[in-house]
Amino acid sequence: MSRLPLRTIDDAPEAARPGLQTALANNGFLPNLVRLLANAPTALETYQTVSGINARAGLGLAEREAVQITAAATHGCGFCVAGHTAIATKKAGLAKDTVEALRANAAGPDDRLNAVADFTRAVIRSRGAVDDAELQAFRGAGFSDADALEVVLGVSLATLCNFANNLGQPALNPELESYRWPSAAAAAE
Repeated sequence: MSRLPLRTIDDAPEAARPGLQTALANNGFLPNLVRLLANAPTALETYQTVSGINARAGLGLAEREAVQITAAATHGCGFCVAGHTAIATKKAGLAKDTVEALRANAAGPDDRLNAVADFTRAVIRSRGAVDDAELQAFRGAGFSDADALEVVLGVSLATLCNFANNLGQPALNPELESYRWPSAAAAAE
């Protein structure tokens, strides 16, 4: 059971209702993350605005999802690991072994996505103060300085979602159940 209310379009603060309606239209259901964030309309607005900005980033969808899954696994957010696993497999077309490696914070078969995941973990671990070798390794994998900053953008988006979910502890939506992250309980310890 969620520690914070999961709002519906009917009981959410008035300022959050348009965001909930947008989420329902985009997903076909209301993700519990969005319902949770609706308790603070500005948090919901920030999530939706930054998500839209992140979607315009120069990093491709697979790379952006690698950032999101890596950050969620690092932060122990099972809800976000599941949600981004769904996007990574259904929309980005990532192979199962690639996604499983990201979920496990382990090296996978895709060197480019490994570089994204490694850099994402370095950004989180160092709070952005990655060492020169980590930045050089990211560049050496074919990424630009703009891409490095877009990883930071993705981590900032993930941090909002991961920490909100970790705070509220909402149940996983039934629509995401097949993407459940079994390591969520272990990561939270």
